[in-house]
Amino acid sequence: MTQPNVLILRAPGTNCDQETGYAFEKAGAKANYHHINQLIESPQLISEAQILCLPGGFSYGDDIAAGKILASQFQSKLSDVIHEFHSAGKLILGICNGFQILIKTGFLLEPTDEGLPATLTWNDSGRFVDRWVNLKSDSSVCVFLKDTDKMYLPIAHAEGKFVPRSDKVLDDLRSSNQLALTYACSNGTGAVDNFNGSTADVAGVCDPTGRIFGLMPHPERFIDRTHHPHWTRLELPEAGDGMKIFRNAVEYFA
Repeated sequence: MTQPNVLILRAPGTNCDQETGYAFEKAGAKANYHHINQLIESPQLISEAQILCLPGGFSYGDDIAAGKILASQFQSKLSDVIHEFHSAGKLILGICNGFQILIKTGFLLEPTDEGLPATLTWNDSGRFVDRWVNLKSDSSVCVFLKDTDKMYLPIAHAEGKFVPRSDKVLDDLRSSNQLALTYACSNGTGAVDNFNGSTADVAGVCDPTGRIFGLMPHPERFIDRTHHPHWTRLELPEAGDGMKIFRNAVEYFA
């Protein structure tokens, strides 16, 4: 298997870069960590990677809106570089704050004359929520979710409510299999555990190629059975559910 290089991008306020890089390395990749200023000064750094990852955290303190400042830097300084990276058949993953950035840049969902097709806004509760959620996927497109039908992952965000611009946008995303990850029922029964009010229970979205993926849950926080809140009471596989996302990314370049 070819060992892909992963560029883990960080900015002031990013706080999940090391955990995310560790998950990628456990999956067989080589992680390289770069500050956004390094990439702006030397954009050729991205050409050395096969995977670009925007990890979770609170870039620039979410002072304007979650991910907005870093998204603006991408748009003004790195737009051409990112599009070239994706056009070369490479992968882009955005986790939590990274998902917010990908949405606000328009890299994940391409803008139209009306503007961005969707946004991520405040949870219905109006507050930060930190807990575990059940998830399901039936996407036949998303590279990161290959052979994955359900997951149990932790979330930690205040602005994770997915809202499309219109019903037509939602229908188009659904028909193209871009609504890659959704909140699900506990144990497969009862009400959907959609704690933040996301339209259509959306927890993660991919682009039409399936090679750009953004999700609000944190897969890097469940890569080992001991990360599970009930690991001492349940019979669990050695690898946590989140590990599949990182392995799929690495195996894509096999």
